[in-house]
Amino acid sequence: MAREITGRHVFAGFALAFGVIIAVNLTLAFNAVRTFPGLEVGNSYVASQTFDADRDAQETLEWDVSAHIAGDTLRLIITRDGIAQVPVIEQATFGRATSVARDQELALTFDGTAFTAPVTAGTGNWNLRLKARADNGTLFQQRIIVQAAP
Repeated sequence: MAREITGRHVFAGFALAFGVIIAVNLTLAFNAVRTFPGLEVGNSYVASQTFDADRDAQETLEWDVSAHIAGDTLRLIITRDGIAQVPVIEQATFGRATSVARDQELALTFDGTAFTAPVTAGTGNWNLRLKARADNGTLFQQRIIVQAAP
């Protein structure tokens, strides 16, 4: 014997479907806000006023920058035309791309060819957020994707 679908059944189906959608949206929104690492700049409008000039000054340095991990040591290589550059490292933060919970502030030392620092890293995507000042006073800022050495 078939049961008849009543208004209460239809309402319960709609309420259940929209309840699931709302619960999923709230869960995603909560996790997005909870894991947001914060602002890059305090006022994006003010930062945008000098963006082009800052980028052009940084590009005139013509630095090739790369970083990789070998064992528990991070190596940061900064070169120009194959010659190692030794800027003043103002800030070097090593961490995940999506969370600041495991960020490490590095004290980089120059070994003659590259900057090195001990790090604690696991598998996955790691970034080095670098601020370095060139001899001419130009601030170099870049997020460098760190590669694990084979």
